[in-house]
Amino acid sequence: MKALKRLYVAIIYILLYAPIAILILYSFNENSNRSKFTGFSLRWYKELFSDSEILSALIYTLLCAVLASLIATVIGTITAVGINKMRRGPKNTLMNLAHIPMLNPEIVTGVSLMLLFVFINLERGFSTMLLAHITFNIPYVIISVLPKLKQMNPHLYEAALDLGAHPLYAFMNVVMPEIKSGIITGFLFSMTMSIDDFVISFFTTGNGVQNLSIYIYNAAKRGISPKVNALSALMFAVMLVLLLVVNSRDDSKKETMKK
Repeated sequence: MKALKRLYVAIIYILLYAPIAILILYSFNENSNRSKFTGFSLRWYKELFSDSEILSALIYTLLCAVLASLIATVIGTITAVGINKMRRGPKNTLMNLAHIPMLNPEIVTGVSLMLLFVFINLERGFSTMLLAHITFNIPYVIISVLPKLKQMNPHLYEAALDLGAHPLYAFMNVVMPEIKSGIITGFLFSMTMSIDDFVISFFTTGNGVQNLSIYIYNAAKRGISPKVNALSALMFAVMLVLLLVVNSRDDSKKETMKK
């Protein structure tokens, strides 16, 4: 039975990571043949950094992801703190409202935001795409921070106030250390969702502004270039390193707490 469980887990991981492994392998293929590996080469990585269209899409993607994640993390953290202080009825109502954007089909969110921007006569472009990303990222921050607030001893903040601490000082030095891991998780979650998003970005952006998802969608109509494989491989490597760094920090903190 144990061997069967291990086989099942191995199959799941193979299905998840085999396509990524093939993508990375063919990013080093010396020619554009997507069905046969003809030899190792860094050609597509060199061409990647000389392609202005891809670099422009990458800059828009990273800029939008970082700004949207930072703003959504601030708003989501403040919202989570407010929800945590509410009574059961209003808290449940707001939590249900916060879950709707995550359960709502992306195409509904994208079209509704597009219609909103048209209704208020806001020209679509980078600013509207940024606002859309902030909107759908906030709920992910809330659900990441709220469990940490529930685990925290509520009397710590009150004790700091009783000892004469300013509310802002007490929040930054008492509450923030307790919920910091949830804030980081929400930020990383937001970054991932923003970089990955296509549908909402497609409906809320304007002419001349496209992120990587839109660029790849348009490029697929004329055939995916191996340069996209190289870009995807680099993004996967960066996210993997980031994940390992965060996990190593969490492990080191746990070891410190044990000592």
